[in-house]
Amino acid sequence: MSLLLAPWARLSLLVVLLAASGVGVLVYEPQRLLSQGWPPGLPVGAAAVLFAVAYGLGTAALVPRPLLNLAAGALFGIPLGLPAAVAGSVIGAGISFGMGRVLGRDALRPLMRGRWLRAADDQLAKHGFRSMLAVRIFPGLPFAAANYCAAMSRCGWLPFLSATALGVVPNTAAYVVAGASADSPDSPAFLFSSAFIAVSVAAAAVVGWRGRRRLAASATRTAGDQVPVPAPVVGAGVSGA
Repeated sequence: MSLLLAPWARLSLLVVLLAASGVGVLVYEPQRLLSQGWPPGLPVGAAAVLFAVAYGLGTAALVPRPLLNLAAGALFGIPLGLPAAVAGSVIGAGISFGMGRVLGRDALRPLMRGRWLRAADDQLAKHGFRSMLAVRIFPGLPFAAANYCAAMSRCGWLPFLSATALGVVPNTAAYVVAGASADSPDSPAFLFSSAFIAVSVAAAAVVGWRGRRRLAASATRTAGDQVPVPAPVVGAGVSGA
């Protein structure tokens, strides 16, 4: 039993679960929802709730969120599709964060010795909500990767989930609107949402570049703070007669 609870054993289990999830995605092809729609006969409210749960499981299994957001808009429209997609994002983030923290953190934390990794960890520990909100609004890092990376840090549950719930709204809304209006590609709604997506991608690149520079500066300061100060030499400055 102690072997099964060892950090590297749990990390191996996490890798196996992610690999199995990826295989499941390839086999069941959730993207078929875009072409086949939701099974008929199910009340729309119940279907939206089930979709949110499936969305969360899908993001934890590394299914790309843009695809799921488009499906939410195409299946339920904006009034139900947007809440379902945001709820699914929070569910998926919570699942990924929990799995990463329980199964992978103990094994990977000792490896976080680089200056950049320590600086990112300090940032998430001191400013978890603000840092995660920036990651969600300007997603330079893929959603699932950000979840698992945050799980390895000292970021708390509440800042992580609250920043996710708020930060995913703009980008999610753009994709949901695009999915809901995909049958009218010349409509203002589709054109506006497509333009917003393009601008957000460009902004993510700029913010990621600037964040990389700030992180490098923070890592340099962290390394400087850890430089040992040489002890004074006894008798230094005393000249002989």
